[in-house]
Amino acid sequence: MDGNGRWAKERGWPRLVGHRRGAERVKEITRACPDMGVKWLTVYAFSTENWKRSTEEVLGLMALFARYIQREADALSAEGVRMRFIGDRAPLDRKLSALMSGIEERTANNGRLNLTVAINYGGRDELVRAAARLAAQAAEGRIAPEEITPARLESCLDTADLPDPDLVIRTSGESRTSNFLPWQAAYAEYEFTPTLWPDFTPAELSGILARFSTRDRRFGGVTA
Repeated sequence: MDGNGRWAKERGWPRLVGHRRGAERVKEITRACPDMGVKWLTVYAFSTENWKRSTEEVLGLMALFARYIQREADALSAEGVRMRFIGDRAPLDRKLSALMSGIEERTANNGRLNLTVAINYGGRDELVRAAARLAAQAAEGRIAPEEITPARLESCLDTADLPDPDLVIRTSGESRTSNFLPWQAAYAEYEFTPTLWPDFTPAELSGILARFSTRDRRFGGVTA
């Protein structure tokens, strides 16, 4: 969901205004997904590298995340949305972490849409944490090194109970993946759009999904 800051700057507004507008867009896209046949949606809200931004922006983003959870809890639950979070929660504020755990528990039985929000997430960081868990298991004698398989590694990822993404969309005209789900998206299709995230509409998403539906996905094999 890239481009919030640039969207605000183009209008002479503070970056946080762009982030607030971006949060509104998340709500709109989330509500539109089920009618488009999308049951799993992951949004990249804050990366492990985003701590490099100004203190004002980081604190503003954290407050925005907390406010979103508090304000949207009832609506998400009523609309059948199950909410999960991926990323390292250890550095996060305890109040925010508690809100995250609370809405995960509250929406755990919903299934109309599975919404995953990546907060303090980085693909390399996730893989290092997964490797550390496997190393600890091996050191404790619970597994032998030769028993470490792709499936066992996947079981230690933040996304252990989630399906791999079929499609990754990056907004704002940037053509890089920025450390987003590198393991899980190995066979995902990619779409890069110049649209800034606050301007990304359900109509544009629908068009991208239409193009995606025409792609021949072989996963390394050959179709007849």
